[in-house]
Amino acid sequence: MHFVSTRGNVKKAGFIETFLMGLGDDGGLMVPDAIPSVSADTLKGWEKLSFQELMLEIFGLFTNGEIPREDLKTIINDSYSTFRHPEVTPVKKLDDSLYVLELFHGPTFAFKDIALQLMGNLYAYVSKTRGEIIHILGATSGDTGASAIAGVRGKEGIRICILHPHGKVSKVQELQMTTVDDQNVLNLSVEGNFDDCQRIIKEMFSDLELKGKYHLRAINSINFVRILAQTVYYFYAYFRTVGAGSGKTVSFSVPTGNFGDIFAGYLAKRMGLPVGRLLIATNENNILARFVNEGIYEPGAFRTTYSPSMDIQIASNFERYLYYMYKESPETVRFLMTAFQKEGAIRVSGKDLEQAQADFAAYGVGGSECLDTIRGAWEKYAYLLDPHTACGVAAYEAVGKGTDEICVALATAHPAKFDESVRLCGIEQSFPPEIAGLFEKPQHQKVVKHSYGRVLEEIEAFLK
Repeated sequence: MHFVSTRGNVKKAGFIETFLMGLGDDGGLMVPDAIPSVSADTLKGWEKLSFQELMLEIFGLFTNGEIPREDLKTIINDSYSTFRHPEVTPVKKLDDSLYVLELFHGPTFAFKDIALQLMGNLYAYVSKTRGEIIHILGATSGDTGASAIAGVRGKEGIRICILHPHGKVSKVQELQMTTVDDQNVLNLSVEGNFDDCQRIIKEMFSDLELKGKYHLRAINSINFVRILAQTVYYFYAYFRTVGAGSGKTVSFSVPTGNFGDIFAGYLAKRMGLPVGRLLIATNENNILARFVNEGIYEPGAFRTTYSPSMDIQIASNFERYLYYMYKESPETVRFLMTAFQKEGAIRVSGKDLEQAQADFAAYGVGGSECLDTIRGAWEKYAYLLDPHTACGVAAYEAVGKGTDEICVALATAHPAKFDESVRLCGIEQSFPPEIAGLFEKPQHQKVVKHSYGRVLEEIEAFLK
């Protein structure tokens, strides 16, 4: 297997080269040149594997032997040794048709830990075995930053800079990033929103001279390894609900803003996992829901919501889906992305829209609906949802019910990370000690204007 760019102007790359490249050198996103097909017999053989064993098998389909199996096994086992639950991603049954996949048992209580603990160890492995300089650059709407920092802090040969939108993440998310006082960590709080931060990061990675000079590496979901790691828990959830050989499919309801987590489910389905419907759950920043329901991909007015990690108007991973929607045609992707840059919108109709609606259902959850869902789950199941997971459950209630198919809602964060929203529901929760202790620590961050030049100035000073 090799990896290619969605825009077609990058030579075929191996697994490690793709990992280090992050964003394609032509501005596109890296994808496998052929998605491996998993047979029914293989699924049956994987059914009883632990999460770590399952990840080893799935990654083995993509790494081309570039990482010896025993080394990959060590990287994987080390990455999940710090998780608080022995299953890593346990599945909880709420009722006969609705399950919750708990993805928040890692060091920072968010689903991003699943990919970023692995990526941190993988970067350390590449740095040691190949002598690579690793300078990680990323933007976060809240959870990615803390998870990325937790994955690489203190690791020799690695430095990391994270941009987050000033005042637009939850207090716990902010503290998880900014209470880290390590010399290899820089937190920049940008006066703007997440899309502003993401735009600066993508512009830096598109500058190949800058990227090469400072050995910049990507931690965001523009990096295909992020997507691949997240694909694993779709398989794991399927095995823990209906199981291989059952002849049944499972639907997934996925809170998403940047299209990475839902694309991981799409990739799992393309590989052969018996997935029924993939439900895109958004909040009022509902560009993805509008695309699926109306055929219009166009940023609207930015809104601050109860689910800040999804306060995103431009979904980076959407380009990967366009590549497959248009039969792996980089020419079409280049045309569409150029049109989007010039006109600010992509419009599809007819058979193209029908294809999108066959691949996904989508629902935008309003603020009051989000809070009502938190209250409802607490009263009905005695189960506390964070506001992002609540969007996933609300989407299931709105467009996912009505069949005998099981639906798994992805629980993307621990509710303690978003106590502001939980308290609005009249619910008091106790904080895990790891989170409670954050409020006593000093913060380390620099507030900067939303300016490419200003951010670059800080990064260059940090990396010298």
